[in-house]
Amino acid sequence: MKQIKIDPITRLEGHGKIDIFLNDDGEVANTYFQIPELRGFEQFCVGRPVEEMPRITTRICGVCPEAHHMAAAKACDAVFHVEIPSAAKKLRSLLYNVFFAGDHTTHFYALGGPDFIVGPDAPAAERNILGVVKKVGLEVGGKVIEMRKRTQQVIKTLGGKQTHQITSMPGGVSKGISIEEAKEIEKHCEWFVEFGKFTIQAFNDIVLKNQAYVDLILSDTFSHKTYYMGLVDENNKVNFYDGQVRVVDPDGKEFVKYSPNEYLENVAEHVEPWTYLKFPFLKKVGWKGFVDGKDSGVYRATPLSRLNAADGMPTPLAQAEYEKMYSTLGGKPVHATLATHWARIIELLSAAEMALDLIRDPEITSTHIRNIPTETPTEGVGIVEAPRGTLTHHYTTDGRGILTKVNLIVGTTNNYAPISMSINKAARGLIKKGVEVTEGTLNKIEMAFRAYDPCFGCATHYMPGKMPMELRIYDSSNNLIDLINRNT
Repeated sequence: MKQIKIDPITRLEGHGKIDIFLNDDGEVANTYFQIPELRGFEQFCVGRPVEEMPRITTRICGVCPEAHHMAAAKACDAVFHVEIPSAAKKLRSLLYNVFFAGDHTTHFYALGGPDFIVGPDAPAAERNILGVVKKVGLEVGGKVIEMRKRTQQVIKTLGGKQTHQITSMPGGVSKGISIEEAKEIEKHCEWFVEFGKFTIQAFNDIVLKNQAYVDLILSDTFSHKTYYMGLVDENNKVNFYDGQVRVVDPDGKEFVKYSPNEYLENVAEHVEPWTYLKFPFLKKVGWKGFVDGKDSGVYRATPLSRLNAADGMPTPLAQAEYEKMYSTLGGKPVHATLATHWARIIELLSAAEMALDLIRDPEITSTHIRNIPTETPTEGVGIVEAPRGTLTHHYTTDGRGILTKVNLIVGTTNNYAPISMSINKAARGLIKKGVEVTEGTLNKIEMAFRAYDPCFGCATHYMPGKMPMELRIYDSSNNLIDLINRNT
């Protein structure tokens, strides 16, 4: 049996490894994408006052604490049966859209983008943000850093801290903004919109004008026909902060639309003995294994999934790009996993536009920003869209508001089954008997999961200090025949 070990996985958050098994003909028989760490975050929240959750859950990960801050605050609102003021909802949504624009910037330029901007077969030492800057110039690199700096400034103003926000709480927010702060934030939001337009143009110039990249995006090796999930507003347009969860089938037809408190009627979790991460699936379809199609309950919750699940974008510039993407790729739904990068920057532009609309709303400086909870706490569910997928927080308390049960389904967890399937399909398509497994081959296998922007630090809450990944190949007798261990 041959084993190939990739160590580490690069340009993702967290830790994982891949085992590839070969049959007697030297072809890929099966693959396993393992997450070997135990998270257990829910259990040590039990016994804490529920109102602490918007501050505790931001510590689950340093990548998207804003997502957990918002999902926790919304779950607390539900636990206390309190409706937050309109201005508080707009302040939360403003923070969240600014966060989305900044987070998608990081993935496009530093994590996923190097595969296209520098090239999938380029030396590993060049497939990073420095390689991107070298390829596109220092001016572009400066824009990316400026985008991150500005988004963090706005998040600090609205959330109290740049990383672990503290302002959202049961019933609203603890801090509003002055007219002077609103004027300053508006300047940043105008800049965000221009940056979003610049990023769309960069994608057009570098990716869409390269036929080899378009062919790679549309190749069967990187395609799966699954269900798609995403939050939508009352007009079925993409919404990151609020709304109902909509799921469409592989043909693009609405399968179900449900409110947060109905999630357990629609989503269940499958477990395998070889990993600590669970595999969510659609309960009404059922778990049929790692297969796609209408009869399989496997679904995806990614930027592309959100666009597939919605009828459009809530802002005009993003809507135009939405229509262009589907026109270019053959209509809805798009099943090409690598097109997730395109959907991600359309969301970046939409988030920037939404933030600008919100900061120009006169109500954003209202001082009515919290309704004090008066009801006895019981149980509640909060759902937002994290950049990596639909994020669900479900809390149950006793009459004093002490947590007795906590359940989190985080963005990356939703996508564990399709990530595993994408790796399997990429390995089968790229590793053939008699063909040398090169560094470029391994990177293209990584591209299969990198499009999902997985965050296993969030899903497993583990920080080993590096991201080891092994690629192992076994023969049909279960003997290890090759191991590739790529160290940093």
